[in-house]
Amino acid sequence: MAKKNKGGGPAVEMSLSAKDRAAIAAGLSKLLADTYTLYLKTHNFHWNVTGPMFNTLHLMFETQYNELALAVDLVAERIRALGHPAPGSYAQFAKLSSVPEETKVPKAEAMIRQLVEAQEAVVKTARSVFPAAERAADQVTMDLLTQRMQVHEKTAWMLRSLLE
Repeated sequence: MAKKNKGGGPAVEMSLSAKDRAAIAAGLSKLLADTYTLYLKTHNFHWNVTGPMFNTLHLMFETQYNELALAVDLVAERIRALGHPAPGSYAQFAKLSSVPEETKVPKAEAMIRQLVEAQEAVVKTARSVFPAAERAADQVTMDLLTQRMQVHEKTAWMLRSLLE
């Protein structure tokens, strides 16, 4: 018969301690909130960008929000694999995210600047989770974090290049 956890569901049996899984899941929850908030901001800017760079930015933002939509699923599923619930509400994301929302429609260049800052914030959040994953020898999470940092660093560079 399968072991049960305190909540009555099947226990998570992996070589990671419950304490390590909780710490990693908490960090990944912040990464999920940052990623989802960046997704929403990028999608908002895709819809509302105007000006001489409209076509370039509209298409670039679409590529970026599509990538982010896939990323939120990867991060949430890793949290679930660690045996913890993934946050999934705007209220939870607002509490956990380091990426500020945008409720106005800034000019295109301001959109780019905000997205650079947000991409860099997501990198910082991902990097902050890495030590807990490394201490626990959680290679799966370390791989996910490395991939996410690579994507966000490259995207920040590409956006910054538009400002030069």
